Amino acid sequence: MRQEADPGLFGPRSVTWQVHSDPVMWIAGVRALWLQALHPVAVRGVMINSSFRQDPWGRLMRTATFVGTLSYGTTEAAETAAARVRLIHRRLGVDDPELLLWVHCAETDSYLSVARRSGIPLSDARADRYVDEHRTSARLVGLDPAAVPRSTAELADYFDAVRPRLAGGPDARTVEEFLRRPPVAPALVPAREVIWRRVAALAYDTLPPYAHALYGRPAPPPETVTRRLVATANLLRCIPSRLRWRLPPQHILRAMDRLGPETRPDPFGYPAPYPLSDPASILEKPGKA
Repeated sequence: MRQEADPGLFGPRSVTWQVHSDPVMWIAGVRALWLQALHPVAVRGVMINSSFRQDPWGRLMRTATFVGTLSYGTTEAAETAAARVRLIHRRLGVDDPELLLWVHCAETDSYLSVARRSGIPLSDARADRYVDEHRTSARLVGLDPAAVPRSTAELADYFDAVRPRLAGGPDARTVEEFLRRPPVAPALVPAREVIWRRVAALAYDTLPPYAHALYGRPAPPPETVTRRLVATANLLRCIPSRLRWRLPPQHILRAMDRLGPETRPDPFGYPAPYPLSDPASILEKPGKA
């Protein structure tokens, strides 16, 4: 690694650096949307304030860009992007810590669950490390890291505690309808039917049993879902990583240019040839990391 370069919030020695490079993260991101819609207060805020129905693909790309910036961008770029998100949340009145924590935990659980079920070899210790690393992301969106789960066990405890407040209400149904058939230009309808609906359905199937119950659909056999997820992920992995990473906004390629080719992420070659980094300065306030 080039010593003078800024590794960003996580850096090549983190679990996040490796895992977020895998194409299965797109499926994980859609799973997070399915899960987040089950919190009635959180999804109401989305319905009132978000542009996802008018600009669905732009909304998805902005979210992916934000995650990519936090994962692979410089510290300054990550802090700047996070400050912009915090400002938008304050202006829209959706900066309640309870809601931010729900969104954070739904994302973290989705990324980790889909990654592990898709075949990425993460030990329990590295899974715990991944959850702990994302207290950094929680800090950047305005949460107190001390109140955020730091292990898979604490994450599971959080979901046990929040489940009584979840429901598959009208807003969740609206999100469900949108995710299954998002509006597209007429020329893209075939692609939506062939590609997107399968991705959205697979992401839905990876949800935990209680989420299936809240949506009112029977949960498919877990082993069947896992086989389909592994097969889909392996198909996506057949696309050369250099080609995949050239798609906008090219966060990973820019990070490798900044830090050196030896920092190339490889979730299946992990552990990397160097030890994990020290924990990030997650207890600092935004702008102080």
